[in-house]
Parts: sequence; structure tokens; C-alpha cells
Amino acid sequence: MSLKNKIDFALVVTVDGANPNGDPLNGNRPRTTIDGLGEISDVCVKRKIRNRFQDMGQKVFVQSDDRADDGFKSLRERADSIIKDCGKDEEKFVERVCDEWIDVRAFGQLFAFKGTGSSGLSIGIRGPVSIRPAFSVCPVDVTSTQITKSVNSEKSEKKGSDTMGMKYRVEHGLYIIRGSINPQLASKTGFSEEDAEVLKEALLTLFVNDSSSARPDGSMDVVKMVWWSHNCPIGQYSTAKVHNSIKITPRCDNPMKVDDYDIDVVQLEGLKTEIF
Repeated sequence: MSLKNKIDFALVVTVDGANPNGDPLNGNRPRTTIDGLGEISDVCVKRKIRNRFQDMGQKVFVQSDDRADDGFKSLRERADSIIKDCGKDEEKFVERVCDEWIDVRAFGQLFAFKGTGSSGLSIGIRGPVSIRPAFSVCPVDVTSTQITKSVNSEKSEKKGSDTMGMKYRVEHGLYIIRGSINPQLASKTGFSEEDAEVLKEALLTLFVNDSSSARPDGSMDVVKMVWWSHNCPIGQYSTAKVHNSIKITPRCDNPMKVDDYDIDVVQLEGLKTEIF
């Protein structure tokens, strides 16, 4: 069933002793704003959603190399599998790629591969699901830890010299991820009510199967999710008003756990609000 009405959503996420999103231009330190608030980029959130889509058995176009599950080794190879059958028929191409991959239906995609297939098409698709960068409620403390590597990378009679490095973590942070689904754009990509339910499940389990040395199991968690369903395509309220209906107030000057916050959702009249 096609998506008929606007949807807004928000996730409240805890970070405890983890690096939620390293900045490669700053030594992979956790991203922070000039005011010291923690930040997680929208690209990082979408990557985690795509990974969850794959775990749930959905077909995904933008796959990480270590998660590729369809035998293709690049985006171009994956796109060629569709483009070669479409010639220069752009409408057919858009229909095929949207039907094939849920992340294209959701987030859209720019297909711009020189000489791709026989057509060399360059097409941009706008997706209905938009994700905002996430920011922490309060400034975060970033801890720096110096680490060493004390093993030989290559065979040698002598023990290699220790290699020094740095590792960073946010001691505690409460972040808010916000997003929306636009039904007008959904009608163009074929994003359906069923796809919205898949997205909801992916968001609720965003950090399942996402552990690493920077994000140990249990160090990041979705503690609350709010899913607002409007009764019309443009929505009864603006997205800004809906997202701002989540009120988070620290109970102390230096909150260090989720229980140190009051998290309230102001009910907006006539808006279906699901809280998980």
C-alpha cells in the first residue's frame, strides 16, 4: 500500500563509553560542535539503517564492502545489473531501481557513472525519508586514551617496537535523531506503508549487530522512539513543531546516565503518537 500521509519520527539515544561517530579530519575524535555538543552525522545514521535493512533481508544498493551480499564489488557493477536492461528509458530505470532496493526508495540516490552500461545515464532520485544530524542534549566529555601495539606485523627474529596510537570515547551523552517521511516523494519512488514499518523496526534496533572496538556492545542504545503519523499528506503540524514536542531536561548539572534526564512528549491534538 502506498504511503498516503506524512510521518515524523525521533529517537533518543544513549552513548556510554563509545565513539558514536569519529571525525576523520580530526584524528577520528568523536564529532562535536563549537559549543561542545556531541554530533552524529546523518550519513552515519543512514549507514546504520542500511546495515539493519540488510540484516532484515532487504535488498540495499549502497552496501559496505565488508557487508556486500550480492556478489557485486562496486556500486557501478550493482547499477549496471539494472541499467543494461533499460537502454535510455529513464522512467523505466527509475522504476526498476526503486523496486529493487529499499534504500533507493527511502533515501533516493544519484546514479552518475560515466559510460555505465550501454546508456551512460546520469539520474538523480529524491527519496522521501530525510534524516537530520543528531546532537546531544548537553555538552559531552571526550576522553583520550593512548594505546600501543606490541606485536610484530611481519615475521621477524626481533620483537618490533611498540606502535603508539590514540583512542577516544564519549563518557556519556544523550543524543536525539530526528527524521521525516514525505508522502509526495514516496509516491514517486514507491516507498510504501510496509516500507515505513521496516524502517520503524530498523530504527528501533539501530545498534543491533553494530558493535566494534569503538562501540562495544551495549555502549549505544535507543532508549525511546516517538513515531508521529499525520492524517494528511502535508501534515497537521510542521515538522519543527512535531520534533520540538519532545522535551528533555537534565535533572542535574552533570548528567551521566539516562535516569538523570526528564524525557517528556507533549501530545499534539489530533496527531497519532506512538512511543516505544
